[in-house]
Amino acid sequence: MNSASEPLVSIVTPVYNEEQYLAECIESVLAQTYQHWDYTIVDNCSTDGSVEIAQRYAARDRRIRIHRNKQFLPVIPNHNSALRQVSPESKYCKVVLGDDWIFPMCLEQMVAVAETHPSIGIVGAYALEGERVALTGLPFPTAMVRGRDICRRHLLENLHIFGSANAVLYRGDLVRNHNPFYNEENIHADTEVCFSLLKTCDFGFVHQILTFTRVRPGSLNTASNEFHTYFASILQLLLTHASDYLTPDERENLLAHHLTEYYSFLGKSLMMNRGRQFWDYHKRQLTTSGIGFSRVRLALGFLAALYHASANPRSTLRSFVQGKHAHNSPTFARKAAE
Repeated sequence: MNSASEPLVSIVTPVYNEEQYLAECIESVLAQTYQHWDYTIVDNCSTDGSVEIAQRYAARDRRIRIHRNKQFLPVIPNHNSALRQVSPESKYCKVVLGDDWIFPMCLEQMVAVAETHPSIGIVGAYALEGERVALTGLPFPTAMVRGRDICRRHLLENLHIFGSANAVLYRGDLVRNHNPFYNEENIHADTEVCFSLLKTCDFGFVHQILTFTRVRPGSLNTASNEFHTYFASILQLLLTHASDYLTPDERENLLAHHLTEYYSFLGKSLMMNRGRQFWDYHKRQLTTSGIGFSRVRLALGFLAALYHASANPRSTLRSFVQGKHAHNSPTFARKAAE
């Protein structure tokens, strides 16, 4: 298939002060075996040499253009701004984050899966996160899963194989028709949008490592891990989207189980001298969800944590350090300002 007959892929890279990594990111796009793409680098008022790096590449390749925000935007609004730059002619859209990169076969293999199954709206693949291979839970050689089924498995089996914007390919019409694309009030918006989209489309998967996600300190991931935002994220999914994927009994049972785990975790946190920001975050999340913050359930969780700690001191410490948040590593919990 020649380039002219291939579907157009719009690639966007949100950038804020990424001069250390941006050239590597852009080079990974230029190295794609699939070449029918346009590429917009969206600068979020960088104060380093990011724009100059982007300009050098744009001068060499007419498929690359630069969009500069007039004012600095928080991370999720900036990602929404970037996705508004996708070409109206593009059939697919790929986010490549400014400090990450994609392997040479990424676009070719993701587009191939999407083209084979027209019902697919999102395509995922294995992802290299630092030195760890992630998103590996879907059995080989499954290449397409109904949207409803994959979201059910995410909720019922803790099967986390989508969410990170860097690790997936979106169908272009879904991006253009879902505005704003990401929920700007949710730090886990990249996972939530998959639940929104997969109500009307299916999920494709490539059993290859196609993307690289850089793991580094000083990002929102640090705050996410400290606050254990996983609990509030799952609560929001259960309240907002679970009724589209689960039976009423499944939803109620899972919600009850999750709230028990949530308050058990908060009970343990009373013993860990958590700061005011931690408690403000979880009180706000429970209150705005409509569930409300219960001091009675917190007290019960604390008593249960005390009993468990006295009976199993080593296992209690180990499980608390590992934390439930280890199941989830969303993009917007990693990125500070892109």
